[in-house]
Amino acid sequence: MKYIDYVQLNPFQKMMYQLKNFFVAIPRGIASFFVFLGHKIASLVLGIGRGFKNYVLNFIHGDWSTKTSYLVMGTGCIAKGQIIKGIIFFILEVGYILFMTMFAWSYISKFASLGTIKTTFTPNPMTGLDEAKYGDNSMLILLYGVLTIIVTCIFLFVYLSNIKASVKLEALKKVGKKPNTFKEDLKELLDARYHITLLSVPTLLVGCFTILPLVFMILMAFTNFDSQHQPPATLFTWVGFKNFTDIFYQNPKYAMTFGSLIQWTLIWAVLATFTNYILGMIVALMINKKGIKFKGVFRTCFVMVIAVPQFVTLLLMAQMLSDSGVVNVALKEMGLITESVKFLTDPFLAKVTLVVVNIWIGIPYTILITSGILMNIPEDLYESARIDGASALVTFFKITLPYMLFVTTPQLITNFIGNINNFNIIFFLTGGGPLNNDLYNAGDTDLLVTWLYKLTVDKNDYSLAATIGIMVFVICATLSLVTFNMTKSAKNEEEFS
Repeated sequence: MKYIDYVQLNPFQKMMYQLKNFFVAIPRGIASFFVFLGHKIASLVLGIGRGFKNYVLNFIHGDWSTKTSYLVMGTGCIAKGQIIKGIIFFILEVGYILFMTMFAWSYISKFASLGTIKTTFTPNPMTGLDEAKYGDNSMLILLYGVLTIIVTCIFLFVYLSNIKASVKLEALKKVGKKPNTFKEDLKELLDARYHITLLSVPTLLVGCFTILPLVFMILMAFTNFDSQHQPPATLFTWVGFKNFTDIFYQNPKYAMTFGSLIQWTLIWAVLATFTNYILGMIVALMINKKGIKFKGVFRTCFVMVIAVPQFVTLLLMAQMLSDSGVVNVALKEMGLITESVKFLTDPFLAKVTLVVVNIWIGIPYTILITSGILMNIPEDLYESARIDGASALVTFFKITLPYMLFVTTPQLITNFIGNINNFNIIFFLTGGGPLNNDLYNAGDTDLLVTWLYKLTVDKNDYSLAATIGIMVFVICATLSLVTFNMTKSAKNEEEFS
């Protein structure tokens, strides 16, 4: 479409045209993302190749202490005057060897099979009860195996740092410069390299409490860890991509459940995000409109909704909207209905109820966010539009909405991803119900995240739940990255500055 044709469209036609272009551009954006990812992987492989080349060349051209440090860490530093630093490297090497021999090897050696010795039960003639002779524990093998791999990666980094330090000291010695003392290195960590000191503890904590559980969960998706394979009584094993093929086509019930829930999850995320956004913006415009009195009172009323804990509101709503709740009782008393309206037990009405209740608890957040932005839109823009004869609807679509979208698009994407994982409202309001017997342990209003919860708590089907978790991550990461990079907020950062 040419520009002259575009400007002749009405606001609704322009919005639909832009929406069509947005969805048409999504496949291209996804393709660009994977091309970018491929380039990064290629760069990583080339970087590893260059690193290995430097590793060999440093050994060939290094002096005796550098060559020795390839086997005994810290030798190069000790021989060149950095004794304390060399001793620290040596202690870390000894610690790693002890860690591997006394603890980790028994687990990492069985990592490929996740255990071979089964638990056996033999009757005790004295008590008549079965006594268990425990064998391998697949879960501990998987967990400690992942821990060993991460510790080994960290040790590898320390090992290469030891070689790098020795090579650097050798280069300083050749030009006649004196290496830093341990005290000077510590001083540098509190000055020029202070960022490393500050980030070291958070990085360690992220590794322990985020990366380790995340890798453990991802690997669990490639096993058959379910109710039939519960360690230590029974072993579980690697099954490859079986769980992924099951949810796509191999297992009809799994595939049907996954397909149904992913459709509802995306529909829910779109409705929950944009109803709150549009209606919240409209209410904020009404409150901020000139001539409206008691603006502070209105804002306070909406803030009070936020002040009440969300789960309290949802539990109260669940009681009020139940078949024998206050709403149905009141409607019967007024003679408007004879039978209870199944707000939470009818498949369609339950979904509508979720959207409406989400509007109630979500609009106040949008009002607070948009109110501040609306007050920062230059009044001159509105004055010029009114002089040119623009109506309120035209100024909204030409000035207010573009400005709001430009500023709040990152927050809008965050809300969309948050609604994909909106566990609270589903769990506390409908519990995922009503139950659908055609689905595998799921109800009509379950999202992928609540289905994941039910699989772990009700069915102990951890491998399938881990698979669903990976798919949720892929969906969220792809949508957020592709969508954000297609917005004006990312492309034209200075446009509204």
